[in-house]
Amino acid sequence: MDRKPLRLAILEGERVLAAAGIPSPRVDVESLAAHLLGVERTRLVTVSRVDQSVLDSLHELVRRRAERVPLQHLTGTAVLGNTTLSVGPGVFVPRPETEQLLEWALTRVREVPAPLVVDLCSGSGALALAVAQRRPDARVLAVDNDSAALEWARHNAGSCRGARSAPVEVSAGDVTDPTLLSGFDGLVDLLVCNPPYVPEGTPVPPEVWEYDPHAAVFAGRDGLELMPHVLRCATRLLRSEGMVAIEHDDTHGEALPALMRGFGELTEVRDHRDLAGRPRFATAARVRRDDWAD
Repeated sequence: MDRKPLRLAILEGERVLAAAGIPSPRVDVESLAAHLLGVERTRLVTVSRVDQSVLDSLHELVRRRAERVPLQHLTGTAVLGNTTLSVGPGVFVPRPETEQLLEWALTRVREVPAPLVVDLCSGSGALALAVAQRRPDARVLAVDNDSAALEWARHNAGSCRGARSAPVEVSAGDVTDPTLLSGFDGLVDLLVCNPPYVPEGTPVPPEVWEYDPHAAVFAGRDGLELMPHVLRCATRLLRSEGMVAIEHDDTHGEALPALMRGFGELTEVRDHRDLAGRPRFATAARVRRDDWAD
């Protein structure tokens, strides 16, 4: 069977995706080609010619991506840190911006032996599993209140389990419940959270509006609806000097740290910017409990 040049198909796919307004057309078409061929995207340079059936499949995937079906839904996977997760309809797709929160969090528990880590609003389990893979000595709890998200998280937890990864305990729970994880009060070393935080009515890309669950993206008029609940849960669960990190909308660079400072149990409040220079996540430490008691 006559094999055809892959390079020409990628150039054509890039043209189609650029015309459709896809922000990263070359990366996306290469990612789709790599998915079809079962190779890393960086290894595509080693593939010069492919069967016509591969080109036909690539053409179809490019067509669907041009219709703004998320790239991750077409490949079935998303990556956070070193962890590859299964994603699809019914669950929020992790974004690259969250990697900076992940790296900050791992740095803060680097010297903590066998840390206890909680991931609230866990969705697909992305943060929990990324922490577990990097810290196989940790105990990691992933919590979400959405049944579809929990199915994805449990699937990912089962798929990622291995000798080099801590098991992740996935459970149903609502961050607005004042008794959530009450058996771990004062014991948690690190709490991370990527909650819904986009203000209602904010324009978002079609991939978000049409495919991410609405409740996993938007959080009331100002996007801060869940933040007080997350902070109350954090102050209750964290041990003395335990850390909390919460991702937020780029309009919350002052508002969320101000909320944190309103909790007398939190100190070392700081906001962090992403690689594009936008406010992206806020962090704080639980004050020493003996100091708070005084």
